[in-house]
Amino acid sequence: MYVNNKKKACEAVGFISEEYALPAETTQEELLALVDTLNTRENINGILVQLPLPGHLDDKAVIAAINPQKDVDAFHAVNVGKIMLGDYEFLPCTPAGVMEMLRSYQIPVEGKECVVIGRSNIVGKPMGMLLLHENGTVTICHSRTKNLAEVCRRADILVAAVGIPKFVKADMVKEGAVVIDVGMDRDENGKLCGDVDFEAVKDKCSFITPVPGGVGPMTIAMLMQNTLRACKLQNGIND
Repeated sequence: MYVNNKKKACEAVGFISEEYALPAETTQEELLALVDTLNTRENINGILVQLPLPGHLDDKAVIAAINPQKDVDAFHAVNVGKIMLGDYEFLPCTPAGVMEMLRSYQIPVEGKECVVIGRSNIVGKPMGMLLLHENGTVTICHSRTKNLAEVCRRADILVAAVGIPKFVKADMVKEGAVVIDVGMDRDENGKLCGDVDFEAVKDKCSFITPVPGGVGPMTIAMLMQNTLRACKLQNGIND
């Protein structure tokens, strides 16, 4: 679904997209060769590898092989390092989408208690860093965090990126908090849901993102923005 939505978004904004749906038995060498080919093609401005990869493939090596200027997911170590320094060309699409939502709804981050549940390289860690760049006071929680519910209840801005359906319950949310649900899960009935128990939490918070229809579309919008930025960088076009 996510890949199809990316393709639709490219079509909507006038980008040409190419999909390489490789067989599960593709070797590391074959995948790296494809990445190398795309790196050298001047008419390809952005490259992303849809994760997770099959277990026999080394996703770190594949991401490292992408030209950092074409790394529109912002997963390459060069781009991650630039994010840490606050001097970057690209941001990971989901955290960037969350920040854009906060700006659009004029929700200030500065001075706020921000709690991120999840420490993945894709969402949790960069999410914490972006909130920190906006002068939030950031706590990143994970599976070994003690008194997790208590920590979450301190949050003015709570970002759930744990990958467990309806993990965040009402007793984990402070009255009036802003709740951002990054999860894309399925409940016991196979219906799409997020990491937050939406029905239980919605009346307690000041803002909450739905699943589907919340962070997901923003992630794709930020991917389009990164791709445009990549094209400009590669062609010496200044904003």
